[in-house]
Amino acid sequence: MGSTGSARPAARDTVRPAATDRRGAVVAALMLTMALAALDSTIVSTAVPQIVGDLGGFSVFSWLFSGYLLAVTVTLPVYGKLSDTFGRKPVLVVGAALFLLGSLLCALAWNMGALIAFRIVQGLGGGALQGTVQTLAADLYPLKDRPRIQAKLSTVWAVSAVAGPGLGGVLAAYADWRWIFLVNLPIGAVALWLIVRHLHEPRREPDARARVDWSGALAVFACGGALLTAVVQGGVAWEWLSAPSLALFGTGLALLVVTVVVERRAAEPIIPGWVWRRRTIAAVNLALGALGLLMVAPTVFLPTYAQAVLGLAPVAAGFVLSVWTLSWPVSAAFSQHVYRRIGFRNTALLGIGAAAAVLFVFPFLPYPGRAWQPALLMLLLGAALGLFQLPLIVGVQSTVVWEERGTATASVLFCRQTGQTVGAAVFGAVANGVLAARLGGAGDLDSVTGALDAGRVPEVTRRAIADAVHAVYLGAACAAALAFVVLLVLAPRTFPVLKD
Repeated sequence: MGSTGSARPAARDTVRPAATDRRGAVVAALMLTMALAALDSTIVSTAVPQIVGDLGGFSVFSWLFSGYLLAVTVTLPVYGKLSDTFGRKPVLVVGAALFLLGSLLCALAWNMGALIAFRIVQGLGGGALQGTVQTLAADLYPLKDRPRIQAKLSTVWAVSAVAGPGLGGVLAAYADWRWIFLVNLPIGAVALWLIVRHLHEPRREPDARARVDWSGALAVFACGGALLTAVVQGGVAWEWLSAPSLALFGTGLALLVVTVVVERRAAEPIIPGWVWRRRTIAAVNLALGALGLLMVAPTVFLPTYAQAVLGLAPVAAGFVLSVWTLSWPVSAAFSQHVYRRIGFRNTALLGIGAAAAVLFVFPFLPYPGRAWQPALLMLLLGAALGLFQLPLIVGVQSTVVWEERGTATASVLFCRQTGQTVGAAVFGAVANGVLAARLGGAGDLDSVTGALDAGRVPEVTRRAIADAVHAVYLGAACAAALAFVVLLVLAPRTFPVLKD
């Protein structure tokens, strides 16, 4: 069955390694590669005090995360197109090598500026890891078996979310913070060896290799970098309506026009128009953008809520958050039994509808409440989002041929990453606004963090934090409702799945 949009080239839907007995080794390599990306943010965050104490640069340390996130986000569509043009293996090998080079350079950094620059190098490789691993997972398995590999990859994220902070803390406390980057090297080396040795893609015909749209790639990178930097730094490094903010937004919009012009003229554009012309992919892109938006509420704000309002220690606060990583992969693995009965769209609607309800309930928790209450909601939220995300990714990958799968997968991941970036800025502004209103303009998120570090959170501040986080969760519930409406209105009832 064909899909909405431009015609597809005649090609096989699924391309697998040449011998099935190698698939286990390839899956192990994909899990190790995904672990590199999954561990990155959690393991680094716990070592920030030691890094700042050694290198200085407290005023710009947030760019350790922002710089990496920007590089990953803007390179996702580029790597997606390259993997469709040259194959998955060379893109994954180059991306992993670049990530490992960035890790080694980070361990050798001599000041905060150098460390931030090398984190961006890491991110340039991380964009290849995230998108290409997800694409290869679809290449390796037919539709009926894809939930198996996707559940394994979800488990990698779950284990990393739990183990990352502990491993980072141990390395920073008992060894040196530089080891949080050096630990990537042996993991990545094993993954690279398995990929080079066991991943064998069929030879591509020379005429199937289209010319790479390097001008489009540069335009996408420049435009995305300017706009995402404006969003990430707005309200943090400068005011939203300040000269730097307006200059970045203006530059980004101008580059967006340039990007559209360049891509329209390109024979093989980095972001082809069919990504948005096909109803299925466009609806999933928008829905997963909303997912990225709503994920900011628990990941960014729940630990602060748990420490300041519930009075938990950092480790216990981390557990309240991490419980959703336990239910998410279990629910994702179970989702295949649901979407085989009611379809991809209806399963996703069930999941996001449940997620909206859970997020809406959070602001009505009693004050100050007990730790099990938000933990239970997070457990339910993880189960709901497992039903939501996986059917959409598997569904989109099943509607395209091999030559389009990398681009399609990268587009949905790009939208999710962009949603998270925008969500961090929007919900950060919401939380700061509520805190300022409750505290008479005498508090923001930075002052709250300082109070937590000092171990003294006045009662008026605790209530203000509770109100701020409640407002953020209501915003996240609205994002979930938006995703529900997008799928209900735009997505077809039945995804146009291709036969394996």
